[in-house]
Amino acid sequence: MKLVTWNIQWGLGCDGKVDLSRIVATARSLCDADVFCFQEISRGFPSQDGGEDQPGILADLLPGYTPVFRPAVEMFDKNGVPQVFGNMILSRLPVLQVTSHMLPWPADEVRSMQRQALEVTVAAKSGPVRITTCHLEFHSTAQRAAQVERMRELHAESTRRDRLSFRDTSSGPYRTLAAPVGAIICGDFNLVPEDDLYARMQMPIAADISSFVDAWTVRHGNAPHAPTAGVGDAQQWPQGPHCRDFIFVSEDIADQIADVRVDVETTASDHQPIAMTLAE
Repeated sequence: MKLVTWNIQWGLGCDGKVDLSRIVATARSLCDADVFCFQEISRGFPSQDGGEDQPGILADLLPGYTPVFRPAVEMFDKNGVPQVFGNMILSRLPVLQVTSHMLPWPADEVRSMQRQALEVTVAAKSGPVRITTCHLEFHSTAQRAAQVERMRELHAESTRRDRLSFRDTSSGPYRTLAAPVGAIICGDFNLVPEDDLYARMQMPIAADISSFVDAWTVRHGNAPHAPTAGVGDAQQWPQGPHCRDFIFVSEDIADQIADVRVDVETTASDHQPIAMTLAE
């Protein structure tokens, strides 16, 4: 199973042009992914998306993939026009379930917005896999910390629920799906490998719950993370190239990680795409 995660900045490249076709072409040239996880998808904000339906455009650019978009931010302009901003997953593997988790947004005297973790369960060769993509708060450490904790809690809740002996075999909304063989959480975490929250994402959750590990370190050991931001946009990222995007996998599928790569050349966004291959 091949996966790509990328904060595409609504298709805004470092050349100042919004080009979703370029985004898709770049992502596909990095990896012929079964699942694409994109962050910062926009609709209804003309100053950034030109009024285009970005979820619809991405769906059209990737025929054969099931498109799943859910907003983190959902509001209306003064004329009542819907405005949405969020995450999107496109999968050519069968999608079994979709859940949109609104992440904690504790009060903090900083610029911030509602954040979300978009979860899909897909049917991979080895069995169902739960994939979550997220975009955590940039401006508030307190909010980011609460969001990391909630994603750890969600993993524990889902794992324990999947182990219940009760099964509903109906065709209705109560029906019980097969338990996933593993979980992936990927996206723009807005933290660096030296951050305490990076370590927190990988700390044990409970004795009966599989912890998360960084796919990059599983594959590359102590090698420094390839940069995922600051490569082509020095104005927005004056600290220079660095890593703030990650793919975390549950330990029960970590031994399947066959490849993790970052496109460190593209300037189609202010972030760089990451590709991972699981050998099922």
